[in-house]
Amino acid sequence: MSDRSSTSERHLVIGAGPVGLAMGAALKHRGIPFDIVDAGTGVGGNWLHGVYRSAHIVSSKKATEYADYPMPDEFPDFPSADQMLSYLNAFARDRGLLPQCEFNKSVVSVVPEDASRWTVTFADGETRTYKGVVVCNGHHWDKRYPEFRGTFAGEILHSKDYRDVSQVQGKRVLVIGGGNSGVDMACDAGRFGESCDISLRSGYWYLPKTFLGRPLTDVPIWGLPIFVQRALLKTMVKLTIGDYRRYGLQHPNHKLFDRHPAFGTDLLSAIRLGRVKPRPAIDHVDGNIVTFTDGSSGAYDLIIAATGFHASYPFLPDGLIEVKDNVVQVYGGAFPAGLRGLYIVGWAQARNGFGRLITPLSDLYARMIAMQDELEFPIGTLMEHSFTQRLPTTHLVDPEKSRREIRLAHLVLPLLKIRDRRMARKEAFAAEKGRVPIRA
Repeated sequence: MSDRSSTSERHLVIGAGPVGLAMGAALKHRGIPFDIVDAGTGVGGNWLHGVYRSAHIVSSKKATEYADYPMPDEFPDFPSADQMLSYLNAFARDRGLLPQCEFNKSVVSVVPEDASRWTVTFADGETRTYKGVVVCNGHHWDKRYPEFRGTFAGEILHSKDYRDVSQVQGKRVLVIGGGNSGVDMACDAGRFGESCDISLRSGYWYLPKTFLGRPLTDVPIWGLPIFVQRALLKTMVKLTIGDYRRYGLQHPNHKLFDRHPAFGTDLLSAIRLGRVKPRPAIDHVDGNIVTFTDGSSGAYDLIIAATGFHASYPFLPDGLIEVKDNVVQVYGGAFPAGLRGLYIVGWAQARNGFGRLITPLSDLYARMIAMQDELEFPIGTLMEHSFTQRLPTTHLVDPEKSRREIRLAHLVLPLLKIRDRRMARKEAFAAEKGRVPIRA
């Protein structure tokens, strides 16, 4: 356990999941003092407390592993939840992060103390002052539930609370949502439940998990322009799956990667085997009877809501961080304008595995956090005033494109210091003239 008698010159990392551990390793490499806290009982984040027993990664181990810490050779192409957890524990141990970690330590409040410090309050009543806070609390915990007319008389279970097939055994199950988790749970219910239907408001892109004997995320197409990726993947779908409508599914009404695709064809096989029946969106509910928008209906004992999560930061003051359509409004993926020492990391999702991205990105962020000491303005404010920076419009990121941008960012970071000096001079001039300062 590190000495925490004084934390005012340290940074706090909230969350010991894959992103929090990567940030901790990067801060340590850059010589930045830090602590890591997590509400759970150990490292791992969602892999420790938020997945069902049959879960496994949908991107390959090569696409998921940290760039500087490969997964064991004996791991399969798509490791299980238990294997992911053992991998993250090994990373934390080998990178020397465990002495900086505190578990069962829940954050309830993070508020700015002044222009350069943050007051952090924990659920046990302890309060600390930190130089900066790196928020890595993940995006798989604030459950989003479906909205429909009427009241369901049976049980409604969010996908995060699903653990194993005992919860669906012998039941008439309706799964709402067709992402990776919804597909897994529908397949479980189709095998072990009395019946299973899956309700989809619109079409999904279902991609084969492997192609020509290789994990799809390892096929060398991901560095190509996005329109080429789309064309190649659509061709793969035609060759391996065919028209989704032949399975009773809707054709996607959006471009590939405008929303997160689902990897795997298990649902399509379950439909062909008669284990799962596709349904359109819900129109209304009356007791155990669910009526769908096409006029059909079914009786169910259990609804599983595989409807995702909200990007949420309940420990931050209301309005401090803006979230639009689940997209966090920060510059460079982490830096809010006007807030010195607050960094929101890990809210975005890499569309084909986080491993290729999180290691170089964490190193870049750690370098920028170290640079903040040399700057008059918050980094987010400097980026806000750059004509090359824009607020994000989606939570999906292209790892290969981002890696190119990271390499470029390392080259142009010194320009932040130049912009900082120019803005400081402008603010001093504005103060002399009695004008509103830039930082306001």
